[in-house]
Amino acid sequence: MRVANPIYDVVFKYLIGDMKIAKLILSGILETEIEELEFAPTELQTKIQNDRTNFTVFRIDFTARLKYPDGKSELVIIEIQKAKFHTDIMRFRRYLGTQYQNKENIYINDAGGKKPLPIKTIYFLGHKLEHTDASVIKVKRKYFDGITNEPIIHPETFIESLTHDSYVIQIPSLKEERRNKLEILLSIFDQRRRDQDIHYLNLKEEDFPEEFRPIIRRLLQAGQEKEVCDVMIVEDEILDELAELERNIEVKDKMIETDKKTIEAKDKTIEELRKKIKLLEG
Repeated sequence: MRVANPIYDVVFKYLIGDMKIAKLILSGILETEIEELEFAPTELQTKIQNDRTNFTVFRIDFTARLKYPDGKSELVIIEIQKAKFHTDIMRFRRYLGTQYQNKENIYINDAGGKKPLPIKTIYFLGHKLEHTDASVIKVKRKYFDGITNEPIIHPETFIESLTHDSYVIQIPSLKEERRNKLEILLSIFDQRRRDQDIHYLNLKEEDFPEEFRPIIRRLLQAGQEKEVCDVMIVEDEILDELAELERNIEVKDKMIETDKKTIEAKDKTIEELRKKIKLLEG
């Protein structure tokens, strides 16, 4: 079955536009039941200039407000990054900082008071990290007494509001053999199943349990939407422009470094000549 590739922002947005599917995906990653979900994808426009052209980058940032059966709420930030750029981490940090500062990211506690929503982050990476091949990395906080090293069981609002758990999914590290239910779910992102046209994957519905098959059908629908297909092409063009921009920056940085070394060498030569002149004059 030829379906749209969910590593594209526009396809992922279409996919989670179905709330049941959004709950299915997030509950699978977070390993907890989700009672309520409010998704708020935000489309951002950024003007970028280079020597050849001016262009606008359209990015979709995904945030979800979750409510769990025990009544607790939190904010989940989702980032999908197809290619690796040197600006990625700073962009992630800026967006994360924006969410921490957003005065609307609050919940009402049992006493009727306003409290900041705890935050979790999920990163889908189209490239590998440097030191681990794990397909799913969970960064989970634990509390310890700093003197006795004994675990502290009950979470504190102060700490929960200023720190966060994180999930990193390395798409290139997804295994051919699915080792658990989560890897079966995440195999919808497996780029080894790409069609000759990289905007599509070839998936077999029968490879997935019945509960995950609505995801495959939703991706099939996305692949039949002309607007979705057109935006995937635009995303590729933007990535190509960004990659070229990074290459130009790298070339210029090397030129600057070479010029710096040349100047330093000349300064050293001049200084040596001055010493020799002083010796001759002395």
